[in-house]
Amino acid sequence: MSDSRSGTGRLRTLQGGETPRRKHTGVVGAPSTVSWHEDLPPELKQVFEEPRSIEDTRIPQAFIADLAIKTLYFSGTLMAGQIAQMMRLHFSGVVEPILRSLKTQQLIEVMGGSSLNSASYQYAITSKGGERARELIARNRYLGPCPVSLRHYVEAVELQAKRRVLVKEAEVRKAMKGLILAEDIFQRIGPAVNSNESVFVYGPPGNGKTSIARAIGLDLLPGNVMIPHAIYEDGQIIKVFDPEAHRPIGTIEEQLAEANNLDKRWVHSSPPIVVTGGELTLSDLDLAWSDSNRYYEAPLQLKANGGVLVIDDFGRQRMEPTDLLNRWIVPLEEKIDYLTFHTGKKFPIPFKTLLVFSTNLEPRSLVDEAFLRRISHKLRVDDPSKEQFFDIFLNACKAYNVEFERDAFNYLMKKHYTDIARPLRACHPRDLLKQMVSFATYQDAPLVMTKELIDLAASSYFEFLD
Repeated sequence: MSDSRSGTGRLRTLQGGETPRRKHTGVVGAPSTVSWHEDLPPELKQVFEEPRSIEDTRIPQAFIADLAIKTLYFSGTLMAGQIAQMMRLHFSGVVEPILRSLKTQQLIEVMGGSSLNSASYQYAITSKGGERARELIARNRYLGPCPVSLRHYVEAVELQAKRRVLVKEAEVRKAMKGLILAEDIFQRIGPAVNSNESVFVYGPPGNGKTSIARAIGLDLLPGNVMIPHAIYEDGQIIKVFDPEAHRPIGTIEEQLAEANNLDKRWVHSSPPIVVTGGELTLSDLDLAWSDSNRYYEAPLQLKANGGVLVIDDFGRQRMEPTDLLNRWIVPLEEKIDYLTFHTGKKFPIPFKTLLVFSTNLEPRSLVDEAFLRRISHKLRVDDPSKEQFFDIFLNACKAYNVEFERDAFNYLMKKHYTDIARPLRACHPRDLLKQMVSFATYQDAPLVMTKELIDLAASSYFEFLD
């Protein structure tokens, strides 16, 4: 099994350059600020309060000590305060007593620093400590912020899920502003998002299903979430934070500077957006063990907790649709998923994500009625009407700075649609105009719709599509 799913094609995001990231706060539409924690309710403040003792970290002291040794081994000489910062732990309450213990065991030594400031002490690994570090690395190569316990993670996810803010119609219309959709779609999207359960988006290709998922993920998932760098359970590490799926609010450095009394092992993020398509396999929904690093990578649904998981191109995976859907029966009904370590230990995790199935295929050809009943919301995105197609074309002309000509548009509709009974697709205006811009630029011609440009674009674009 591969060391990491990130970058292998199994995990995609919806952050692309064409869509700006939204910075979420606890209230939809409110301005974002790194100092968001000032408004946290007491129960969440308690969950994310900075641990000021080893016991409060909920992580075994031996593991924290091992992490400190590996940190020094790979980094060379470090100030005590730097070690605490790299591990994201409180210095005087957690890291300092750990370092004193390691020094007493002659695993590390003090190389310098001010006697008035113990955080300035320069520490280095000893030869005995080096031997210990190599033993630890052979078992586990995890470095970085100290993990949070599985129980701590579950508690945080459950509490955050209870505080979800419901979206309203005005927010849906604002999020979908760039999309020309049927009225019934607007009426269904909001309730689907508020359910935080499952949505089946289907219909002919090219009509905006992925764009709807993008808008949901970037603009409609309310609030913000705290994502741990990693989870510790039964001696095992699960790496959770993934820059491909998680979008920190502000930079990590800004968060650390502002995180007064907050547990720095968590990253304040916008709701996660995880997208996977035809490349998805059942193994992507299990813990991924790295033979070289000796720890686990979180599966897609764990990374998506508190956000959205989109199964794009559903039905085109390298497995039977029923096999994939059967994998979701328990999480959809009980809001709990089960993962298994290679040791055989099985444990539950919360399943607090909006699961979106998107497909061009007929749903009844993919799944039976029993499973369709488990999908809370169904959104059929049909071909646009002639009026909607016209509006989409106008918007696309503005986006690509092409001068619209009504006669040329009528010519396009008659020759390339009506006369040959070609269906209208919402993606056609964008794609045809991109072709026109390319041909006009090559010919050093004005960016104006003409019959000649339309014929060139249509001939190039529709080849093999009909």
